[in-house]
Amino acid sequence: MVLESALLDKLEWVAAGFGVINIALLIFRIHWNYLFGLIMVALYFFVFWEKALFAEAVLQVFFVFAQIWGWRLWLRLEGDDTQVPVRWLDWRSRIVWLTALSAIAINLSALMAKYTTASAPFVDTPIAVFSVGAQILLAYRRIENWILWIVIDLVSIALYIYRDLEPTAGLYGGFMVLSLLGLQQWITAERSARGA
Repeated sequence: MVLESALLDKLEWVAAGFGVINIALLIFRIHWNYLFGLIMVALYFFVFWEKALFAEAVLQVFFVFAQIWGWRLWLRLEGDDTQVPVRWLDWRSRIVWLTALSAIAINLSALMAKYTTASAPFVDTPIAVFSVGAQILLAYRRIENWILWIVIDLVSIALYIYRDLEPTAGLYGGFMVLSLLGLQQWITAERSARGA
């Protein structure tokens, strides 16, 4: 598939717009974030594929299913105020989670470098792997998802600038700011829920 540069640029801007709405709704724990996220990831599949960021493109396919799955989970847990409850992982779970994601990222990066024409497999692949981990934590409403997203956003900004995806780099700069706000909001919500 080969998209014209002008069409690819427009597609990227539209996807970025849906991404901003997605994260804004997510910060306030409103389930409609998933609808906007679903549209965003569907559009980004084409953008990333055209830029030879294959792990990022495949990640968008995962995100389509993750958006649907997360939406269902959140709808089942939603209270009267439409905000889902959140909580932290325990220390053991954090260590296991980070170790497993790191091992998968290292091994998949090596495979992508050896068997594909990916433009930045040792950056692109870990972003994809840790994004999967962060998305799963998000669906289960674990506060650590925001910490992972902040790190992912920082690395992604550099990658997208390198691949001439300036609107997407800007979006991820915005995502990073929103992730910091989301982290703060979810910590406050968790403390409030346990009466601290």
